[in-house]
Amino acid sequence: MSRARVSGRPSRRAAMTAGVAALAGAATPAQASQAGGGQVPGWGPRKVAVTRKDRKAPHPLLSHAIRSGPLVFLAGIGGWYPEDRAEPGNAKVQVESALRAMKMLLEQAGSSMAHVLKVHMTVADPNRNLALINEGYAGHFPDPPPARSYSGCGVDQMGRDGVLVQIDCIALVE
Repeated sequence: MSRARVSGRPSRRAAMTAGVAALAGAATPAQASQAGGGQVPGWGPRKVAVTRKDRKAPHPLLSHAIRSGPLVFLAGIGGWYPEDRAEPGNAKVQVESALRAMKMLLEQAGSSMAHVLKVHMTVADPNRNLALINEGYAGHFPDPPPARSYSGCGVDQMGRDGVLVQIDCIALVE
């Protein structure tokens, strides 16, 4: 069963498609049709890898960050790397370290902590570490803070002994 357009308004699907296309830097349907052929000349989805200046190139299957249109997607940044600090430290120390690395990588990609839209954290033993994570997280983002979520896991599931937090984000590039 198809639904007819109500009083000349576009369908929800058409409105959502146009909104997502605008966020991705695509032309609106009206702009595309003005350009002819329904496509904007020279436009195509682009993916540009951004590699941390303070790290060697990641494994060939990974990227530190991907910039696409007005968005940058940062891969998970661990709270402890032995080459940065001899001891892992507690969850507060680790989240502060990961957020400093996040700031540097965002700036490399043309963004900033002020433009972070969404943060996700994987937290080892959240019942024990979440309060310390919140202490270390406070003050790193201007108001309004980004949307934030976390997933909990056991300390043995972080991929490397000693790591208590991993943070990734999505940010706007202006």
